[in-house]
Amino acid sequence: MPSDQASVQPATSSVDFEKVGSDYFQQRELKKGAAGWVLLVGLGVAYVISGDYAGWNFGLAQGGWGGMFLATLLMATMYLCMCFSLAELSSMIPTAGGGYGFARSAFGPWGGFLTGTAILIEYAIAPAAIAVFIGAYCESLFGIGGWMIYLAFYIIFIAIHIFGVGEALKLMFVITAIAALALGVFLVSMVPHFDVANLLDIPVTDAKGASSFLPFGYVGVWAAIPYAIWFFLAVEGVPLAAEETKNPKRDLPRGLIGAMLVLVSFALLILVIGPGGAGANALLTSGNPLVEALSKAYGGSTWMGHFVNLVGLAGLIASFFSIIYAYSRQIFALSRAGYLPRKLSETNKSKAPVLALIIPGIIGFGLSLTGQGDLLILVAVFGATISYVLMMAAHITLRIRRPKMDRPYRTPGGIFTSGVALVLACIAVVAGFLVDPRVVIGAAIIYGVLIAYFAFYSRHHLVAGTPEEEFAAIQNAEKALH
Repeated sequence: MPSDQASVQPATSSVDFEKVGSDYFQQRELKKGAAGWVLLVGLGVAYVISGDYAGWNFGLAQGGWGGMFLATLLMATMYLCMCFSLAELSSMIPTAGGGYGFARSAFGPWGGFLTGTAILIEYAIAPAAIAVFIGAYCESLFGIGGWMIYLAFYIIFIAIHIFGVGEALKLMFVITAIAALALGVFLVSMVPHFDVANLLDIPVTDAKGASSFLPFGYVGVWAAIPYAIWFFLAVEGVPLAAEETKNPKRDLPRGLIGAMLVLVSFALLILVIGPGGAGANALLTSGNPLVEALSKAYGGSTWMGHFVNLVGLAGLIASFFSIIYAYSRQIFALSRAGYLPRKLSETNKSKAPVLALIIPGIIGFGLSLTGQGDLLILVAVFGATISYVLMMAAHITLRIRRPKMDRPYRTPGGIFTSGVALVLACIAVVAGFLVDPRVVIGAAIIYGVLIAYFAFYSRHHLVAGTPEEEFAAIQNAEKALH
């Protein structure tokens, strides 16, 4: 950690840095070496696996099966290209800031803040959407849902994270493995009932380009994109574990790419076999589509349905649990650097940032009370896609401006790969407006409030000597020598 003798970084025309003592960083330390690359693969899958259990099916109502299938192919391409790009960035800049650190290095404090807060919107809102789906599964299983379930899950899993990251990540890994097993049971159970005609049973509308493959026309492909993203949303959070990883330069690329390959496989299998066995029209609005699919295929309740319902809850819990980890690390990094109130980054004896866990949990619980899981997905996707645009722009910028930087892992295809992800991310930003522009505008207003906080206050009170700022200072010094 930086010492209290570290010099204050010079103010630029837009930001000011303040010197802090070594005790500041001692109160803001994470647990080192808690995760290897296998655990990181598990973390990446855990972030996302709830998307296989619920939420993706709303895309069928926007684009039909064909529209959702094409949207999923496009978003799988975007995420694969993005993960290859982030693998390079995370090996270069292994800090808890993740995307914020990458953009900070490429574009300075403003770029870092805009990226970090976009990621924060994604991670703070996604657990609220997942809580709604958890409530639907609990209602189906136990006859109890609603606010009591949302509150119980927030309290229990925030408490586990406060206890310690090593224990939390290991528990998450076990839960994720169980959830993946249930997906396997679902797929094997649905294969005998697969019929191509079931994929195309949504009534055709009079939209332009409408057909049995695209019942809502060409625009349906675009409108389905936010829900195709739900198959992969948050896998980019793996680099947030950088400061708690044994060998980040090696393990982060392995964790990112390994997790993404697993997720692409699950997404395509679920999207083809689920509606192909039960009928796409039967799953349009379901809160627990896998259980609904089994019930439809087998003509009622079965042991497989009960098993997938029960263990499917584990899949939702895995994502809920791990994204809580992600938002706390994003807040920790932004707060430690002074972009957000500094109190949020203080850690306890277990090296867990307590307030960074609790405060977004309170906000998320409040949002979950709306019960609108599909609309909360739109808000999370808005933050995510803004951050994707900025992170891919950061990859391209650093490749062009800083070609000699040490890159332990290099993206296959270089800036062509990140360029593909950038173009697709720009398309995805606009897609949410096709579903419900009011929700996306509301998310943009929240983003604007955070930007105003930085513009009027925190940019004048940034902290010198944080890992992200130290890295930027080293870059500037090296640049001056050339």
